[in-house]
Amino acid sequence: MLRVIDLFAGCGGLSLGFQNAGFDIAAAFDNWDPAIRVYGLNFEHPITKMDLGDGVDIQHLARSNPEVIIGGPPCQDFSSAGWRDETLGRADLTRSFAKIVAQLKPQFFVMENVDRIRGSRALRAAIEIFRAAGYGLTCELLDASRCGAPQIRKRFFTIGELRGEDHFLSPYLIGLMRDRAMTIREYLGDGLGIQYYYRHPWSYKRRAIFSIDEPSPTIRGVNRPVPGGYSGHSRDAAPITPDIRPLTTLERALIQTFPPTFKWTGSKTDLEQLIGNAVPVKLAEYVANCLRLYCVDKEMFAEANSIRLTGSEQ
Repeated sequence: MLRVIDLFAGCGGLSLGFQNAGFDIAAAFDNWDPAIRVYGLNFEHPITKMDLGDGVDIQHLARSNPEVIIGGPPCQDFSSAGWRDETLGRADLTRSFAKIVAQLKPQFFVMENVDRIRGSRALRAAIEIFRAAGYGLTCELLDASRCGAPQIRKRFFTIGELRGEDHFLSPYLIGLMRDRAMTIREYLGDGLGIQYYYRHPWSYKRRAIFSIDEPSPTIRGVNRPVPGGYSGHSRDAAPITPDIRPLTTLERALIQTFPPTFKWTGSKTDLEQLIGNAVPVKLAEYVANCLRLYCVDKEMFAEANSIRLTGSEQ
């Protein structure tokens, strides 16, 4: 299958999803030590610490001879989790990803980010770079709960094919979605041992108690205990009781669809951040399978066309 490198790999959600779909992950790159340590525990291919900004060592990346580049440039400057300011510098990494793709020219690339990247200057600049390099683009907002993960988590994917047509992957991405959102119980059964749990809200004007018979809200990089003064919300799935608790770090990883065998190491603060920032594995696998099916269909079409042309010459 196609050879892949993962840029801004984090703890490996994208890598694992593509690996599960049959892609050959050749190498990964990141610049945050806690992510590199976790990634290194879980994959046989190497992960290299590297600054992927303007000073990137493009020759080192080229040694892997990638046919696909995947990655999720850090999204904090576009995120709803606080101030959104493209001048902070992390938005520049979106442009850096595009410049790396334009230099290496893999057959495909997959770039994911939060939905708020849409309309940003950084995305517009990246798209200009992709188009100038000869890529046809598919841009789709996907909800993880419709793509195999029990979590309402919207991620924006920009996917390119060298010398391809725009929207080439949209029929697969849209056509293969579930009709309805996946619940936690559908995915994990009764494995959590609870019916209701607490998820700290941005504001107490929002609900905070959820049921496993609905998809989880977005797993964030913070995970707080139930505050002593919390009195409940009219839309909570259940009244507040002493039995209601937040999900544990590892339970949150399961909802991000990392397998129970995935190894974690590091401080609780770092792990919560890694898990909250990760692409759900099943969402990555869904996108990877769509790309794999597109490649298979394209190859079959080319083969059938070749046979038809050969027959017409006889």
